[in-house]
Amino acid sequence: MLLIVPDMHSPAATVHPPRFIHDLAWTLLAMALVIAWDALALDRSFAHWFGDATGFALRSDWFLVNIAHEGARRAAWLVVLVLTLCVWKPFGVMRQLPHARRVQLVVGILVSLAVISTLKYFSTTSCPWDLAEFGGVARYVSHWSLGLADGGPGHCFPAGHASTGFAFVAGYFALRRHAPRAARLWLACALVVGLLMGLAQQMRGAHFMSHTLWTGWLCWATGWVCDLVATRLSWRSEGTGDSHWPATPEQASQTVS
Repeated sequence: MLLIVPDMHSPAATVHPPRFIHDLAWTLLAMALVIAWDALALDRSFAHWFGDATGFALRSDWFLVNIAHEGARRAAWLVVLVLTLCVWKPFGVMRQLPHARRVQLVVGILVSLAVISTLKYFSTTSCPWDLAEFGGVARYVSHWSLGLADGGPGHCFPAGHASTGFAFVAGYFALRRHAPRAARLWLACALVVGLLMGLAQQMRGAHFMSHTLWTGWLCWATGWVCDLVATRLSWRSEGTGDSHWPATPEQASQTVS
């Protein structure tokens, strides 16, 4: 007689479907909040805190341009370079990660940046400082109106600058199994930096707040997807089971006599 029983030493023993549902729930909740911001049409009213028909007074502000924009962008790429070197020569918290997770961390950041850059390239949404109500020539068109030109240069949605902070959210997923406390701190720092970088651009008139919020959500979702893919590849190549995927029937049981 055959009996199907779970094997506590199989990958399935460390698979936790509720964690997958937990991540999915947070992802959907965050998306709902960003959609709510759009539905309430808060972008333009918030933009008017910093700009009017003559434009944005802080558009050329020395600190916002040279430190919050150019300086922060260069610093972010320097961190990416250091993390890339840590794939082969880890130090600090990176030593707690297996090689595959270090690769995942760097790849997740780069993929997040690529996703935002690609969406911006195809976007017809113009920046606030290009709109007629802020001294430009374009008319306001929601980024939900896909393919509808607003008469401006476009290529402003989502927020590229904020992505240089939010992209590091991918590190949270790579760290959370092996260094959970560091992962939470990493996540908090990535979210705060992303929001601050987005706010700096908002003050200059370079983006609406929804651009920043969608960038944060997209980077979170991209980092999570990279984590799921990396974990599934780890199962196949090494048989490790530190996944947040739901278990497949083959992984959830084994056949014994």
